[in-house]
Amino acid sequence: MASVDQETRKSTNSALEPDLDAPVDPNLELAQFAAGCFWGVELTFQRLEGVVKTEVGYSQGNIHDPNYELVCTGSTNHAEVIRVHFDPIVCPYTTLLDVFWGKHDPTTLNRQGNDVGTQYRSGIYYYNETQAKLARESLEAKQKEINNNNNKIVTEILRAKTFYRAEEYHQQYLEKGGGNGSKQSASKGCNDPIRCYG
Repeated sequence: MASVDQETRKSTNSALEPDLDAPVDPNLELAQFAAGCFWGVELTFQRLEGVVKTEVGYSQGNIHDPNYELVCTGSTNHAEVIRVHFDPIVCPYTTLLDVFWGKHDPTTLNRQGNDVGTQYRSGIYYYNETQAKLARESLEAKQKEINNNNNKIVTEILRAKTFYRAEEYHQQYLEKGGGNGSKQSASKGCNDPIRCYG
């Protein structure tokens, strides 16, 4: 089995390389999640104590520097992702995982509600082996929890690849008012219902 360094050296496609970006502060860590349309998922993470910054974008695909329209064609294999900059002392990675599992249906392949396509798949994209281990353990626990329904979790758990920040109008979309101009609170601890499209 090749090491990550060997895989990175062999790759000539920057989209397939590990995400080497650093968090906005050296005391923070990064996490990446895909759970359907990124707008509502981002707002959920924005409301968490210990989450310092959120960004929506595209990852896990095979095209360098994709845009929303291209990702929506399904030809790039990118997922809509949320990249979270978090303080692990205030908000442990396990808390992020709990929120992730609670925010979407991990048993629907390439779909969340009416949103259908590979960009809406369920995924946890880890930055280190500790995150990978915790992600796998959380998937096993979630699978045991839902086994009564005979549903199988389809969430992928992979190393975080290059993160391509989405267009600015997608960033904090629901907090800024979404499609109808009705702003939704991103205040820490807010538990107002999230309207997915604004």
